[in-house]
Amino acid sequence: MQTQYEWIATAAFGLEGVVARELDRLGIPAKAENGGARFTGTVEDAMRANLWLRCADRVLLVVGRFEARSFEELFEGVRALPWESFIGVHTRFPVNGKCARSQLMSVRDCQAITKKAIVERLKEKYRVSWFEETDETVSIDVSLHGDIAQLTLDASGTALNRRGYRTWNGEAPLRETLAAALVSLSPWRPGMPLHDPMCGTGTLMIEAAMRQANRAPGLTREFALESWRGMPEGAFRVIREEAKAQFDPSLIEGISGSDIDPQAIELARRHLHQAGLAGRVEFTVADARDCVRTGERGAFLCNPPYGERLSDRRECETLYQQMGQLLRRHPGWTLSAITSHPGFERCFGRRADRKRRFYNGRLECEFMTFGLPAQKKKK
Repeated sequence: MQTQYEWIATAAFGLEGVVARELDRLGIPAKAENGGARFTGTVEDAMRANLWLRCADRVLLVVGRFEARSFEELFEGVRALPWESFIGVHTRFPVNGKCARSQLMSVRDCQAITKKAIVERLKEKYRVSWFEETDETVSIDVSLHGDIAQLTLDASGTALNRRGYRTWNGEAPLRETLAAALVSLSPWRPGMPLHDPMCGTGTLMIEAAMRQANRAPGLTREFALESWRGMPEGAFRVIREEAKAQFDPSLIEGISGSDIDPQAIELARRHLHQAGLAGRVEFTVADARDCVRTGERGAFLCNPPYGERLSDRRECETLYQQMGQLLRRHPGWTLSAITSHPGFERCFGRRADRKRRFYNGRLECEFMTFGLPAQKKKK
C-alpha cells in the first residue's frame, strides 16, 4: 500500500472552495479551510495536484502539527518529526517562517530554532556532525498561528501561477490563478462564445483556452517534489505523459479577445504561442466601445481598469457605463468583471446578478456577473 500523507493546496482568499472542488474532480477528496484546501493522498496525488490545479498557489506536505507556547516546546516538537524521511545527508533544507496571533512572534528565532532542531534530529539518525547541504533542495516552512505550529514541505517550488507562458507583462497583469478562477466562476462553459473586450496581454482568454483544450497548467514546468529523495520518478513520468496525451488544442473554439493597445495584443499573441495555443484564440486591436459579437448567447469576461488613481477615476467610470451599453447591445449574453471600484454597478447602470469577493494582489475586489437568466441569479 502506498504511503498516505497530509497535504495542503494553498489558495488566495475566496478561492479555497474553488481549489477543493478542483481536487475533488481529480479524484482527490479535499476539505476547504482558510488559506486553502486540505487533503490526504500519496506523492503521486500531490504530483497530479501540482500539474492540474488551476487556482491553487502551492502544494505543501504537512510533516507535523503541534502546540508550541515556548521556544522549548517548538524545538522538541520539531525534533520529534521524521525529517530523515525527506532530508538526506547532503540535502539543502532552508527554513522559512511566519507567525500570527502566537506567543512566539519572532519569525527569525522560530526559523533558527526549527533549523537547529532538524539538524539535531538528523545528527542522531545519520551519525554525522556536519551537513554540507549540496544536493537537492527541500524547502521547509514553519508556521505559528494561535500557538499551533505547523511544519510543511513545499512540494511545488516556484508558485503554481507560473505556468511558463507569460514572460512579458503589460499594465496591471492579472495573476494566472485568479484568472483561472474567474473563468471557472463565470457563466461561460466550453462550447459558448467567450470574449474579453479589454484583454490586455490575454491572461483570461488563455486560461479559458487552456481549460477548453484540457491543457494541464503545469504541463511545461517542474515541481520541487520531483527532486526529493526516494520519489517514484517512473510514476511521475507516467502522470506527466498522461497529461500531455489529454492536451488537444483542436478543442478550442469561440474564444477571442480585443484591446485598444496594439502592444498589449502583440504580447497576448506571444503568450498564446508560448502556451502551445498559437492561432487558437483570436486577438485583435479594437476599442471596447465598438465591440459587436455575433450569436444569440455568449459571455463577456474582463478585468477593466479600476481607476485607483484619482486622475483616472472619471475615465474609468465612463468605461463602466459603456460596458453596460455593451451588454445591452447583446441580449442573451452575460458580462462578468472584477473590480475594486465601489461605484461600478452605479456606473454600469444596473445591479449585479451575482457577486463574489476576492483580492487581486492587495486590492479587495468584487467579481460581478450581469445578464444571468432569472433562474440562475444568486445573491
